[in-house]
Amino acid sequence: MQKCKPASTPVEANMKLDEASLENQADTTLYRQIVGCLRFICHSKPEITYGVGVISKQMAKPTQAHMVAAKRILRYLKGTLCYGVLFPIQKQNCESGFVGYSDSDWCGDKEDKRSTLGYLFTIFGAPISWSSRKQDVVALSTCEAEYISACNATC
Repeated sequence: MQKCKPASTPVEANMKLDEASLENQADTTLYRQIVGCLRFICHSKPEITYGVGVISKQMAKPTQAHMVAAKRILRYLKGTLCYGVLFPIQKQNCESGFVGYSDSDWCGDKEDKRSTLGYLFTIFGAPISWSSRKQDVVALSTCEAEYISACNATC
């Protein structure tokens, strides 16, 4: 992967990886090694957290599509080696600039019908807290999924 072409995003838009298919199976050991390394990198590169979470669900029987998704994250990392989280220098008389965002997708996982929620909090534009995970319950509407996500972010 040293000479790979960098990717502009860690995952493709609307990426859905299903478990069962007649597709060729990938090398399980190599796949687990890649995912393990990516999970470690998530601590310093929060933008890959969602993609790593998606590919982590298929550790037992990864297919070639899962391996391609994992390699795309590696290609993204190759192109963003110089990116990082920086806290800008602020003058003493400015406001704190604390901002929070939350979002969810309704019925994002087609297997168990649970939604994915996420939040991000920033100070002066620099992230200080973030999370992306499946909701504990199945939301019956997009409104309910957004409400659950907002409540989680508030907590």
